[in-house]
Amino acid sequence: MRVAMIGTGYVGLVSGACFSDFGHEVVCVDKDRGKIDRLLDGVMPIYEPGLDSLVASNVEAGRLSFITDLKEAVPGVDAVFIAVGTPSRRGDGHADLSYVYAAAEEIAHALDGYTVIVTKSTVPVGTGAEVEKVIMKARPDLKPGVDFSVASNPEFLREGAAISDFKRPDRVVVGTEDERSREVMAELYRPLYLNETPMVFTSRATSELIKYAANALLATKITFINEMADLCEKVGADVQQVAKGIGLDNRIGKKFLHAGPGYGGSCFPKDTLALTKTAHDYGSPVRIVDAVVEANDKRKKSMAGRIIETMGGSAEGKTVAILGLTFKPNTDDMRDSPSIDIINMLQDAGARIRAHDPEGIEEAKKVLKDVTYCDGPYHAIEGADAAVIVTEWDAYRALDLSRMKEMMKEPVLVDLRNVYRPEKVREAGFTYRSIGRA
Repeated sequence: MRVAMIGTGYVGLVSGACFSDFGHEVVCVDKDRGKIDRLLDGVMPIYEPGLDSLVASNVEAGRLSFITDLKEAVPGVDAVFIAVGTPSRRGDGHADLSYVYAAAEEIAHALDGYTVIVTKSTVPVGTGAEVEKVIMKARPDLKPGVDFSVASNPEFLREGAAISDFKRPDRVVVGTEDERSREVMAELYRPLYLNETPMVFTSRATSELIKYAANALLATKITFINEMADLCEKVGADVQQVAKGIGLDNRIGKKFLHAGPGYGGSCFPKDTLALTKTAHDYGSPVRIVDAVVEANDKRKKSMAGRIIETMGGSAEGKTVAILGLTFKPNTDDMRDSPSIDIINMLQDAGARIRAHDPEGIEEAKKVLKDVTYCDGPYHAIEGADAAVIVTEWDAYRALDLSRMKEMMKEPVLVDLRNVYRPEKVREAGFTYRSIGRA
């Protein structure tokens, strides 16, 4: 089949590369000439393990191409995926759909035969219906279900494991309003039938809501275990054992029960906020998700206080080494990362920041000021009054504690990801603080 992917950001590029690896002919479109030129040279705009080799092999095979002209890409394809950004709108928190609607209008003018237009971007309930209206307004001669169809196909990709998630997903969700588009989408995902991947076909509105509901529930699990971690510290319990004890219950599951400094990234913060806004607009507030959003915001801001308290109650004139800047390992994504609030608040308290991250430094420079970026973790901790593990990169899992103690001004380690065993760190002579452990 022939596919056009509008947008070469995280979702569009990974999806386009994986579809081409299934054997489909895929053209990825982006208005950013510089980004397209870099992709043609084999330079990825994002860090995702295995993506560069996947793109290169499919470009070489002639199944994957990159262009800037949407009008050239759309004619003759079976499906056009809209994979553009839907950031939170400034002022009210709703998803900004301007890029989606602009892409839909351009697609309308390029259509020359029956095509399925698919929203791959995360969009609120009702967006598919609005996309249909945009196309009909731009091209009054076109009839839905006859000349084109609009479908919803939300992505469920984890940064750092996106290729595996696309090729071996838990499920594929497709929302359609007619049988013809359903058949096209089923054929597009036919390669996954060999893995017996569940295909969930629903209405468009249901499909759109599934994405937000899934992310909100996962964010709720994270926030729940973080609040249990706070309680564990008060009563002398161990949150890791609590998480294990409840996670072994098949009704709950062990994933997303790792206590930490709060969730961040490109999905959970904006999607939970967008869901609460949509729910309020329809007069059906989701109070649990409202509380999750509020609790997570407060948690990220509270982490700096924990660090300052562990340093003796003051950060003025002290040097803090931040290990890990991205919101999670195996990505360079800094969007809504807990490190941003932590660093800003430590700086406001008078601290100097030295920081290291294996992949995220260039992105961090765009959002953080007055930070000394270092070549490695030991470079960062040299002369520091405290070291803080913010992101659980593998590079920080086996640090030489004796070497650290010799290099640091004060042996203080704040472990916001519970990477280390408290007794071992304290035996090495450190003042140590973790999350949810006495």
